[in-house]
Amino acid sequence: MMHVLSSRILLRPTDPERSRRFYEDVLGLQIYREFGTGADRGTVYFLGGGFLEISGRSGTPPGPGLALWLQVSDAKAAYGHVLSHGAAVERPPRREPWGLVEMWLTDPDGVRIAVVEVPEDHPLRHRP
Repeated sequence: MMHVLSSRILLRPTDPERSRRFYEDVLGLQIYREFGTGADRGTVYFLGGGFLEISGRSGTPPGPGLALWLQVSDAKAAYGHVLSHGAAVERPPRREPWGLVEMWLTDPDGVRIAVVEVPEDHPLRHRP
């Protein structure tokens, strides 16, 4: 059995500085740590129970199968925040048939991001 102590998503953007601006300014993620120097330095952000690391550079955007799922306490407030910071929102927040409130947007490289609110009456909020 593998005992995982920590986790992070490693993202190699086509333009690291542009991606850092998006994750810091548009989404408002807080920096956990930075390493290296210059334009390709690494930045690790707090991401709820894990981390998002932006480091290095890729000649191509990540594959279309990659998506981030970010749980927030208020999807409507998150929507207002990202709109006021110029994000291209694919779909505003709405309650899905499965009961979650979801908003979808993309980062500068096209990585899809689900911003999710778990309403008070949703089963995820209650233990059996």
